[in-house]
Amino acid sequence: MPTQHDSFESFGFKPQILRGVTDAGFVTPSPIQSEAMPYILEGRDLIAQAQTGTGKTAAFGLPAMNRIEQTDRVEMLVITPTRELATQVSDELFKLGRFAGVKTVTVYGGQSSYRQVDLISRGAQVVVATPGRLLDLLSSGRLKNFEPTIVILDEADEMLDMGFLDDIKEIFKFLPKERQTLMFSATMPAPIKELAGRILRDPVSVKVTPAEETANKDIFQQYYVIEEHERDDAILRLFDAEEPSKSIIFTRTKKEAERLSTMLIAKGYGAKGLHGDMEQKSREEVIKGFKSNQLDILVATDVAARGLDVKDVSHVFNYHIPFDPESYVHRIGRTGRAGKKGIAVTLVTPLEYKELQRIKKIAGADIRQESVPTLGDVKKAHSGKLVSAVLNARLNDDAQRILTVLEEQIDVQQLALKALSLLIEKQNITGPDSIGVNPQRLEKLLNDHRRDRPSKRGGAKGGGYSKFKRNGGFGGGDRGGGGNYRGNRTRSRRDDR
Repeated sequence: MPTQHDSFESFGFKPQILRGVTDAGFVTPSPIQSEAMPYILEGRDLIAQAQTGTGKTAAFGLPAMNRIEQTDRVEMLVITPTRELATQVSDELFKLGRFAGVKTVTVYGGQSSYRQVDLISRGAQVVVATPGRLLDLLSSGRLKNFEPTIVILDEADEMLDMGFLDDIKEIFKFLPKERQTLMFSATMPAPIKELAGRILRDPVSVKVTPAEETANKDIFQQYYVIEEHERDDAILRLFDAEEPSKSIIFTRTKKEAERLSTMLIAKGYGAKGLHGDMEQKSREEVIKGFKSNQLDILVATDVAARGLDVKDVSHVFNYHIPFDPESYVHRIGRTGRAGKKGIAVTLVTPLEYKELQRIKKIAGADIRQESVPTLGDVKKAHSGKLVSAVLNARLNDDAQRILTVLEEQIDVQQLALKALSLLIEKQNITGPDSIGVNPQRLEKLLNDHRRDRPSKRGGAKGGGYSKFKRNGGFGGGDRGGGGNYRGNRTRSRRDDR
């Protein structure tokens, strides 16, 4: 068995790949990375049993990208069960491989398949795909000379749960027999073991222990069900209610991080954005300001979920639900550090409730449903704190002088009321009275979700998403580098599959 590794330098990666590792903020390999990457670098087939939150994408992505020859054809194929995970994996692979010039295209439903095929034909070395759409392209013969030498099946047990096992078997009929095949799965039910026996050759198996795969138990996790248009109001209301000392708000895109940080600054908060398109110097300045308490709020994309070590973050807010459980674990792990307690808050719409349940199950997270406080609730709570603050305030010498002047112009009761009014106005608690889905509708929606059953045949029938820039070149957006073609991300489970 290959020896354990305590640094990424010890794997012998190409300098360009290692630069991507350093830029992503990775310092020490996780257990699954340490165990799996040596075998992948040797060219062995592999079965890796590990849940999300363990660094699986880098575990297969780094050694696989290190091995490809970087020709003008597809050399590496990653198959994932959902379009959210496909996007997440593709973005991380782009970030890790961008200094090596690795070109990535993501394939899932929702857009023109002709554009997708065109982007692949322009020289992509890596394709990340959902099963239904990939099978459509392969069976129709639209992918010419499609002969990846490294094939990764990610979240294999999730493929089984979503009814994609037959699709996967069919896909492998179109792939070259001479290839390296890697299978990653949280569990190994009998059908997945049978599939492994069919598609892998003399595989080595690695497994990480469950104790390292779940969310931090020192983090109190909450979620709030809101309407899509209420996200900003909900964030502001929760800030007024929770009064976090230092917090991170995670967004999905660079544009969202910029807009939200600008809005918070306009509301008087000490906030800054942090995302993948920032120059290194600007990024370092923002992180320094956050660590030194010059900033109270960091509005960040997932680029900050790794490598950011700030021990006194009291709250983490998920402005949107993360794309997968791994992202959730990494995000909320920015609080509850160094033995301190932390609070993680996630905003979800009724349409995202099912995805939240999946995250809870896979990440082993105890996420409790809460109701967004009403405007009256927050004002009442702040009034109580104001009373306590006034009663416990230390007297200032100047206060007596000012009181003497004011007593000549106004009676003491009016004076007290006006002074308190000034303090209340400074609290600046505004917004709609009620935020969130009303209890009756919420209960109906939750009951509907409980009755739902996944279909046996997904259908990533649609198009693709790519890291291809609008001017025709490969690139990356926020989760991969800058100014790229994104496409329509309407959340449709049918398209996901």
